[in-house]
Amino acid sequence: MKEKTLESYYLSKSEPFQSCLLALRQLILSVDPLITTERKFQIPFFQYKGKKLGYLWLNGKKLMIGFCLDKSVQKTVEGVKPKDIYESFRIDPNADLPIEVIRSKVETLLKKIDDK
Repeated sequence: MKEKTLESYYLSKSEPFQSCLLALRQLILSVDPLITTERKFQIPFFQYKGKKLGYLWLNGKKLMIGFCLDKSVQKTVEGVKPKDIYESFRIDPNADLPIEVIRSKVETLLKKIDDK
């Protein structure tokens, strides 16, 4: 049932956002077969080996892709409570996707998770 709910998120969006979201999903999932996706916080959220990886978010007419460095893979500093580190950038659904930027970012995060 979860997958159907996730799929309905993509299909409920109008063009050109729907096509762009689906292309972004495919791009992220194509980087590694261990990347999974689920609907979390009402948006598509990606994970790798159980660690947070990123998300896609359509807020009005603003399409965002976000990446997350899970707190469990960060270096710990005594006395400092680790927090997930998020960064995001806007995607123009009418322009070419920055495929290499996205792929590189995902690969970098996967390497950090694998190295931990």
